[in-house]
Amino acid sequence: MKEIVLDTETTGLSVKDGHRIVEIGCIELDDLVPTKNIFHFYLNPERKVSAKAFEVHGYSDEFLATKQKFIEIADSFLEFIKEKKIIIHNAEFDIGHLNNELSLIGRQKINSANVIDTLELARNKFPGSGISLDALCKRFRIDNSKRQKHTALIDCELLARVYINLIDQKEPTLNLVENNESRTFIGRGRLDYFKRVVTPNEEELSSHKEFLKKYLKKNYF
Repeated sequence: MKEIVLDTETTGLSVKDGHRIVEIGCIELDDLVPTKNIFHFYLNPERKVSAKAFEVHGYSDEFLATKQKFIEIADSFLEFIKEKKIIIHNAEFDIGHLNNELSLIGRQKINSANVIDTLELARNKFPGSGISLDALCKRFRIDNSKRQKHTALIDCELLARVYINLIDQKEPTLNLVENNESRTFIGRGRLDYFKRVVTPNEEELSSHKEFLKKYLKKNYF
C-alpha cells in the first residue's frame, strides 16, 4: 500500500486572512518503507509572508518571488497523491490551505477521508501528553536536531518516522539529500531498519527447547 507523507509551509496561519502556501513537500511510502519518489516545490504565494511565518520557515519574499505558482504545479501534485492515503500532522491546517489553493484554480478539493492525521493518532494514543512533532520525536528518540526551521521535507522525514512508530511498525531512518534546484527530485541515501522485538509464547519456547535437545543429542553426543 502506498501512502504520502505531506507537509506545507505558508505565509501565515489562516486562509481566511488570505494566506497562501509557499512550500509543499511529500515523501512516498510503500508498505511503510520510503521509496525514492519525493515531491517538492517552493511556491510564489503572490502575497507577502507574515513576520511570524518568516520566523518559522525563513522563506523571504525575495526568495519566493522567483518560484512557480501553485497553478503551475497543481496537476503534478494531484497526480502524485492520486489514490493514496495522505499522512499529515495537524491535517486540518495543511488540508485547509491545500483545498484553498485548489479552489482558487477551480480544481476538486482533497477528500478528508483519504487523510490520516497523526496529531489525532497521537492524541488518542498518548492522552494528556505532548503531541507536537518535536514532542513525538523526543518520545520515540528520533533525532530532530536538523529541524532548526520548519521546512516541509525535513518535517516529512521526521513525520514518516513518527507515523511508523505511532502505528507500532518497523522504523526506517531516512537520509535524504535535498536538491533545491529541482522541481521534483529523488532522495538519495541509506535506509537503516529497526525491527520490532517479538516475544515468543510458551508453546514456541517449548518447541524450541525440544529442538535444541534433539539437535544437541544428534550432533554432540
